[in-house]
Amino acid sequence: MDRGDLQRLSKDELIDLVLRLQRPEKTSRTSSKPPSTDRKERRDKAKPGGAKPGHEGHSRSLSEDFDRVVDHHPDQCPCCRASLSSDLPAETVSEFETIDLPAIRPVVERHRRLSVQCPSCGTLVVAPVPSAAKGTPFGPRIHAVATYLKTFQALSYERLQGAFADLFELTISQGGLMNMLRRSQAAFAPERDAAIAALHRAQSVASDETGVRIEGSNAYQWVFRSSEAVVHRAATTRGAVVVRDLMDGHRPQVWCSDRYSAQQGHGEAHQTCLAHLARDVAYADETSNDMLPSRLRFWLRRTFALADGIEAFASSTIGAKRRVLERSLADILAAPTECELARDLQMKFRRARDQLLVFAAYPGLVEPTNNACERALRPAVIQRKVTNGYRAMWAANGEADVRTVVDTARLRTGARPFQTILNTVAT
Repeated sequence: MDRGDLQRLSKDELIDLVLRLQRPEKTSRTSSKPPSTDRKERRDKAKPGGAKPGHEGHSRSLSEDFDRVVDHHPDQCPCCRASLSSDLPAETVSEFETIDLPAIRPVVERHRRLSVQCPSCGTLVVAPVPSAAKGTPFGPRIHAVATYLKTFQALSYERLQGAFADLFELTISQGGLMNMLRRSQAAFAPERDAAIAALHRAQSVASDETGVRIEGSNAYQWVFRSSEAVVHRAATTRGAVVVRDLMDGHRPQVWCSDRYSAQQGHGEAHQTCLAHLARDVAYADETSNDMLPSRLRFWLRRTFALADGIEAFASSTIGAKRRVLERSLADILAAPTECELARDLQMKFRRARDQLLVFAAYPGLVEPTNNACERALRPAVIQRKVTNGYRAMWAANGEADVRTVVDTARLRTGARPFQTILNTVAT
C-alpha cells in the first residue's frame, strides 16, 4: 500500500488500519503456529535455566541388571596400620555405576559352497546354494536400525550412510539403503491392515493432517486415531476423499477434529477441538479491551474442568453441568460487542455451537481436544523440516505404514519403537 492508497482511505478505515498494526504478533500460545516461530526473549528478560527454588532433586537410579560387580576393599587400617585381607567379612557402604557402550562392529558370516568328489564313483558333488546367497546380505537388525534412524530420527540418506560408517564401520551405498528401507517397509503391511480393521470397529475416531512435500509437490500426512489403533496415511490431497477411502463406509458414533470442512460429517456426532478455539480466544483476550474474550476464556476453563473429571461424575451431574455451560455460552454469544476480534470469536463459536460439548454426551469415549492426533503428527512435521519431504511416493507410504504399526503398538502395550520395528522386520 503506497501513499496514494492511504490518502483514499476514510477516517474510519485509517483508524481500523492503525489498530490492526498495533495488534501483537500471534505466538504458539495464541494460535496454531509452532513454538519454533516464537520470538526469543532478550537475555536480560529471559527466565534463568536450571532447577527452580523448591524443586526436589533427582539422581539416576542404579540399574537392576548389570554385567559384573567390582568390589573395592580397604587395604590398611588407618588406626593401627594393620593390613586388611580381602577374606575378612565386609559390608556394602555405597554403590556406584559406570556405563559405556561396547565397540559395535558388524558380525560378518561368510558362507562357502564346497564340492566333494565321491570316493565310490568319482562324481564331483557340489553343495546346494544356501539361502544366504539369495537376496540381501544384510540381516534383520541392520534393516531395523536403518528403518528406525530414517523414520524416527529423520536422517537423510547421506546422514544415514554416514551413521552406519561412523558407528558400525559398515559401508552401504545410498542406493543400498533405499533398497533396504523398501524391503523393510513391505513387512509392515499386515499389521497396518490390522490397525485399519481396528479403526473400522471404533466407536470414536479423531483425525488431523499436516502438509508435506512428496516428489516435489505439495501433499499431506494424515493421522486417524482411536482407542485401539493409530493409522497414518500419505495423500496428495487434503480433501474428504482421503477419509472416505480409509474408513470404507464405517461411521463411528463420534468424530473429533478441528473445524476444517473436509474432516466434518464422518461420524454420527462431531466434537470440535476446543484447543484450537482456546488459542484464538487467548489471542483476542490479550489484544482486545472487550470483556467478551475473557468471558469465553472463563467458559472454556469450566468446560475443560468438566472434561477432566467427567469419568468421576454421575450422569445427572454431567447433564446439569452441561446445561449450565450451554446457557452461559448462549448469553456470551448474544452479547453485543463493538470489537472486531470479539465478533469473529462469536461467529466461530456459533458455527461450531452444536459440536462444543459433544464429549459430555459420551463420557470417556471422546476427548474435548484433538491434541493426541497433533502429538502423533509431530514426528512427521519434524521429518518435513529436516529432510524437506520425500523423493518418492513409495517412501511416504512406507513411512506411514511404519508409523502406523509403531504408534499402534505403543498405544496398546507401550512398546518401544525400535523393538517393534525389529520384531516386525525379523518375522
